Amino acid sequence: MSLPIIVQYKINAPVEKVWRALTDKNEMKSWYFDIGDFEPEVGKEFNFYEPGGENKFHHQCKIVEIVPNQILKYSWSYPDFSEAKTIVTWELLSDNGATLVKITHEDIENFNDLGDGFSRESFTGGWNSILGESLKEYLEK
Repeated sequence: MSLPIIVQYKINAPVEKVWRALTDKNEMKSWYFDIGDFEPEVGKEFNFYEPGGENKFHHQCKIVEIVPNQILKYSWSYPDFSEAKTIVTWELLSDNGATLVKITHEDIENFNDLGDGFSRESFTGGWNSILGESLKEYLEK
């Protein structure tokens, strides 16, 4: 049985502001990645590379579910290395003017054969940094 990675933080910002940061490509590049082809619509694919200009890891994703201000769910893959896919789900829950943000990354073991950079530990650290530092700091400034 697959054990998903789950990372959760409370962000002191209203859910609508958090949603905008997750789904507006102009805001995303301020705290996440520069994803020029991102469109918040089911069935749309988007692509990006890690920051720094090295373009080592081509990330390819496809949106599978959107519930405005609540859920953004997409597949996540590295087509240059493998046909394997995982699923990333962002869930937002309003909490007295703040927002509880939860990321669930499922099927991470699909990347086991890709090396240490694709390990459970690597993704857990990455999501904690992205959510607990980058997004939180961006929205709470």
